[in-house]
Amino acid sequence: MNAGGSGAVLKRERVRDHILQLIETLRPGDAIPSERSLCAALKVSRPTLRAAVDELVAAGLLVREHGRGMFVAPEKITQELVSDSRGMILPQASGTWSSRLLEFATITAGARVGRKLHLSPAADIVYAARLRLVDGAPMAIEHLHIPAELVPALTARELETGDLYEHLRERHRVQVSEATQTIEPTVVSQAEARLLGVPELSPALLFERHTSDTHGRPVEYVHSIYRGDRYRIVSRLSLTASATPTAPAEATPGWHPV
Repeated sequence: MNAGGSGAVLKRERVRDHILQLIETLRPGDAIPSERSLCAALKVSRPTLRAAVDELVAAGLLVREHGRGMFVAPEKITQELVSDSRGMILPQASGTWSSRLLEFATITAGARVGRKLHLSPAADIVYAARLRLVDGAPMAIEHLHIPAELVPALTARELETGDLYEHLRERHRVQVSEATQTIEPTVVSQAEARLLGVPELSPALLFERHTSDTHGRPVEYVHSIYRGDRYRIVSRLSLTASATPTAPAEATPGWHPV
């Protein structure tokens, strides 16, 4: 191993740990010391310091403001996944969730969405794009696809206010039951960056969810982009020797059709 390279990595890790300790003592919005002060205190070069800071900015722990300095980032929105005998259940995520409708139309499913909803490509679906906000701040962009025959009277208001699944149950007699979801890392496009208020190519989480009702019918296909700097998922694991092995459960998402 290259000794010089190893030393640089260890220095950056030491700087990172020092700044993380600082963050733990401060509140969101508080400033951290200047680059010059930190370099002097830690006896490291400015490039080493900036490399560590860049990692913390990308992780959503620090915010760099040009001409002003570096500040502790807002707290991340936490979604906890809890296991029960059937799989994963989803408590309410932190913060106050709301929606802003970006698009709402009845269109043909097409080949790809038709396969996901077990529909003919020519079948009608309701398509909606929603900007999901937490405490008024953009958090995610959600693209919903629902078979039109299930929700012939679905309104724009239902997609902007209240719980969508509650609307489906009470107004459309559709009782959702199960969902299969995948989560993978991605980056935001230019258009997504504008809506979310982040730089283009910022890290994000891509959710894809397939939801079915109590009769096993596909109800919804959703794909969503969540900000990687503000959103995290927490799960509790049982690692006792007596735990009975089970098949991995696909988690339902950090979605809250509030």
